[in-house]
Amino acid sequence: MIDPQISEWISQLLRWVHVITAIAWIGSSFYFIHLDLSLKRRDGLPPGVGGEAWQVHGGGFYNMRKYLVAPPELPKELTWFKWESYSTWITGFFLIVWVYYLHADLYTVDPAVRALASWQVPLVGIGGLALSWLVYEGLCRSPLGRNDVALGCVLFVYILAAAYAFTHLFSGRAAFLHTGAMIATWMSASVFFVIIPNQKKVVADLLAGRSPDPALGKQAKQRSTHNNYLTLPVLFLMLSNHYPLAWSSKYAVGIIGCVLVAGAIVRHFFNSQHAGRGSPWWTWAVAAAAIALAIWLSIIGKPGNQNLADAQGAATPATLQASFDEAVLAIQSRCSMCHAAEPVWEGIPLAPKGIHLDTPESIARHADLIRIQAVLTHAMPPNNITEMTIEERKAVATWLAQKDSVVH
Repeated sequence: MIDPQISEWISQLLRWVHVITAIAWIGSSFYFIHLDLSLKRRDGLPPGVGGEAWQVHGGGFYNMRKYLVAPPELPKELTWFKWESYSTWITGFFLIVWVYYLHADLYTVDPAVRALASWQVPLVGIGGLALSWLVYEGLCRSPLGRNDVALGCVLFVYILAAAYAFTHLFSGRAAFLHTGAMIATWMSASVFFVIIPNQKKVVADLLAGRSPDPALGKQAKQRSTHNNYLTLPVLFLMLSNHYPLAWSSKYAVGIIGCVLVAGAIVRHFFNSQHAGRGSPWWTWAVAAAAIALAIWLSIIGKPGNQNLADAQGAATPATLQASFDEAVLAIQSRCSMCHAAEPVWEGIPLAPKGIHLDTPESIARHADLIRIQAVLTHAMPPNNITEMTIEERKAVATWLAQKDSVVH
């Protein structure tokens, strides 16, 4: 058994390295998409060069050129952009294992959704990621892959279908995370199985004096374009575990769809701008509408709607105190084993996020957070592991409603 404090440090270090490598991967990906779209043709370029771009950064000027297939001769030094992708996926995989598989009872298994055994969780999760890659690869290599628009529409539907499946297997938090991990797996696996191998085939052809197959570059370009449009939605899904209003909604799959549209349309704006095709400002209106719809779906679909509906009415000082006492009893009974100066829950060395809920004063101080985590949503206790009842949530909701009526 690993010491809980060491476990906490391992989790933090994994997150740190994962974010660092993700920044490197996303940064290089966005840069090369920008570079590819901003290349300009001019007279006098060497044969096979599709365009060039002049850039300035850090006080220096750079002249960038792109060969449509490959240069006539292989340069002595060639930088391969692949380790950013591999490192991001590997650290992300270990992070999922550490947080969502080794602590499945806290973060992944929700008995109200499906009572999976802890050993079943990694089989379902990893199996789902592997299966999704095979489906994605099959679609890209099928005749459908020759039509980018049709392929994009089918992939959009497939992502929503997979998200729906995850929401019926895992907790909402884990379902969002695995949907993001699924897309990230496509992105990194495309680099490993398609983009880099195709580039190596081109290099081998150059060394052998053969003309490289242009189809290899087109395949790699298609996967790179997918990565470009999927990056922003993946980031949202990976960060969403901190914000339960999205993943706890009964319309969670619709929210994912809205985020996919918003992220892709924002990237379309920048791609169009970098390519010199103008600035389609309408894309921001579409993205804003998609996010507004996601917010609305999260509000009308939150599990705490009925709790609030039953907890209305004005309060007197006496009734407010009585409702507060009931709320304190419920919170101390269901939450303070973790949210205390000295947590007693196994594997929790310190109160999550430093929030203590073991005294009436600290409970009153964190009223707004309690409202979001335990009333508007049922994010806490995680997967309702301490079996907080609906009556206890209503007691907390009643206190908050009466508290608000006194304030206003």
